[in-house]
Amino acid sequence: MAEEKRLMKGNEAIGEAAIRAGCRAYFGYPITPQNELTAYMAKNMLDKKRTFIQAESEVSAINMVFGAAATGARAMTSSSSPGMSLKQEGISYLCGADLPSVLVNVARSGPGLGGISPGQGDYFQSTRGGGHGDYYHIVLAPKSVQESADLTYEAFDLADKWRMPVLILADGLIGQMMEGVVLPPVRDLASLPKKPWAAGNRSGGGAASVEAAHVTSCRLVPQELETMVRARYARYDEIKKAESRYEEVDVADADLILVGYGTSARVALGAVEMARKLGLKLGLFRPISLWPFPSERLAELAAKGKRFLAVEMSMGQMVDDVRLAVAGSAGAGKADVQFYGRCGGVIPSEEEVLDAARKILGK
Repeated sequence: MAEEKRLMKGNEAIGEAAIRAGCRAYFGYPITPQNELTAYMAKNMLDKKRTFIQAESEVSAINMVFGAAATGARAMTSSSSPGMSLKQEGISYLCGADLPSVLVNVARSGPGLGGISPGQGDYFQSTRGGGHGDYYHIVLAPKSVQESADLTYEAFDLADKWRMPVLILADGLIGQMMEGVVLPPVRDLASLPKKPWAAGNRSGGGAASVEAAHVTSCRLVPQELETMVRARYARYDEIKKAESRYEEVDVADADLILVGYGTSARVALGAVEMARKLGLKLGLFRPISLWPFPSERLAELAAKGKRFLAVEMSMGQMVDDVRLAVAGSAGAGKADVQFYGRCGGVIPSEEEVLDAARKILGK
């Protein structure tokens, strides 16, 4: 069967990939720069007789996701930075009830209302569990329209596998840019995983005397809640081993490794290519999973004496994870980690990043 390739915006590619992955219900609310995603789902979900609801607010949308996910349906929402802030309580509830779902943040600049230009200031919120309580969820950061589609498609399977939300963190540039994308195959809805834990399912024959499955995040007995949270953290340890993802470019002989995700990684790669033409040995390390962060590999590189420059569209957030990773390597804390960032919606240029790297190398 010939590959199906289209020219699409990142937002549209995310929507199409979600539909092909078997998304049964989408709940959203308009906000720039992810509106094309909501519009795409409005048309195409309804065309396929699936559920689309434009909620009255972001708070309503995330709680609708909770309800749909609790029934076992593949459910999804999307927003941009201020909207994701409003969803954090609901995300905590999803994690506390172990409900698989897919969340998309096409991030803009902040804080507050900020601007509608791309930003990466949502890193802490996304990777630290931005709501109340002790929890994490998987966070994947695409660098292209193709990867936006691929990671969204896979996110639904990861959510079901680990019974937790999976967040796609794509800044506004990736959501708005157009590139060619090879679309994934259409999943047969009948082939999707069965979910015996879903609300209403019964443990035997459907008899009224058999207790129905109950979905909740509420545990009023402290010892019971502690047991649940500790079990969840044991699962998190498994996820760290199984789902840490990254890309490397020219790191083997690099005198300085640039670390960036999303659009920053694209800029950093351009700086690496420019540097190599000048005889400067730069490399790129791109985290794809922001949680779990690929700390172990960074620690290995630090143990080999590598130096690092974190490149972000923020005042510095991912850089903390880089520093934590290299502090755990042999020769703890001795690896040099520098930072270069722009904020407010400004995208760093390849030349700026290269200049920052040259200053560190003294060349």
